[in-house]
Amino acid sequence: MDYNHIFKSAIDRLHDEGRYRVFIDILRTKGAYPNARCFHGHNGPKPITVWCSNDYLGMGQHDKVVAAMEEALHDVGAGSGGTRNIGGNTHLHVQLEEELADLHGKQAALLFTSGYVSNEAALSTLGKLLPGCIIFSDELNHASMIAGIRNSGCEKRVFRHNDLEHLEQMLMQVDPEAPKLIAFESVYSMDGDIAPIAEICDLADKYGALTYLDEVHAVGMYGARGGGISERDGVAHRVTLIEGTLGKAFGVMGGYVSADKTIIDCIRSYAPGFIFTTSLSPVLVGGALASVRHLKGSSDERNAQQSAAAMLKAKFSDAGLPLMPSVTHIVPLMVGCPVKAKQISDILLAEYGVYVQPINFPTVPRGTERLRFTPGPCHTGKMMDDLVKALVEIWDRLEIGDVKAA
Repeated sequence: MDYNHIFKSAIDRLHDEGRYRVFIDILRTKGAYPNARCFHGHNGPKPITVWCSNDYLGMGQHDKVVAAMEEALHDVGAGSGGTRNIGGNTHLHVQLEEELADLHGKQAALLFTSGYVSNEAALSTLGKLLPGCIIFSDELNHASMIAGIRNSGCEKRVFRHNDLEHLEQMLMQVDPEAPKLIAFESVYSMDGDIAPIAEICDLADKYGALTYLDEVHAVGMYGARGGGISERDGVAHRVTLIEGTLGKAFGVMGGYVSADKTIIDCIRSYAPGFIFTTSLSPVLVGGALASVRHLKGSSDERNAQQSAAAMLKAKFSDAGLPLMPSVTHIVPLMVGCPVKAKQISDILLAEYGVYVQPINFPTVPRGTERLRFTPGPCHTGKMMDDLVKALVEIWDRLEIGDVKAA
């Protein structure tokens, strides 16, 4: 068998479909975010502006975070020493879990190495511990949630995105005595829309279901202390499990789940993705701990980010660019073609020093390919004006559609 031919054909298919992914080689410039240096496609670094980072608030550059990581490095060392149950459980891990539980008003929290791992491990474990469980999943749930649900071995029912009527129809059709779990997100990161959390909790109460809420694109971003949409809307206490990440608004790395002590203890005790994985480096945990504590007491970064997002949306709209509806900090422009999305991204980087990655299938459905901008507190009005002018010129050059003159 020609194994190499099989693998090469798999890559060729991605090229033919225009969705082969290229990772851009950059280094962010500490203290000057969103400025960075790009090493892709030329000799030596070229200055660029980053427009697509999920470090939404620039906390990965924050002085408190950097100082805390340096302190942990010199106090504890680089690595954690192993899995949590063998040698990788540090006081910093314990402190961060306490802060995260408090952030969401829960009894306990559990750290994982990433948001993907926390979703896969928690959902798969919960399903296995609930005999006959049926999991109801929003059709736009993240791949990590889908993987966790699949690995749980449970029956899965997929309801239309944010469609309460469809969800209730499905809940009505199953055995009232069967264990049930509703899995959904708060902010859907590719469209920028928000789930009706309270109404989903109403249905969960009515039909005896647990709720699992992924807040990865909302923690740090919403609520008086950065607890997410569930905190902002005053419904966190109604959600059974809240999952989040430390790698986006908190600016570092890692994932977690929060819930009551018994549920967290079950996940801690049964989830292979937790038990058999080296724990987060105390350097990362120290930085995340500083970030969580800071954003609990400061709304300056959140407010500045929301202002920047509103400003960019207005400038895109005024220029006639195809802005997709979004009620959050996500600012997506519809392209609708993987090849042209990649072309636009390439031209922006090569000619204008603007870095934004194209979003293609399977992250979004075919035909809805887009550019996804994430303006932060440090993106200036001039940066936005330069971006708009570049986009209008490229849209006209590639004859994608009519836009106003910038």
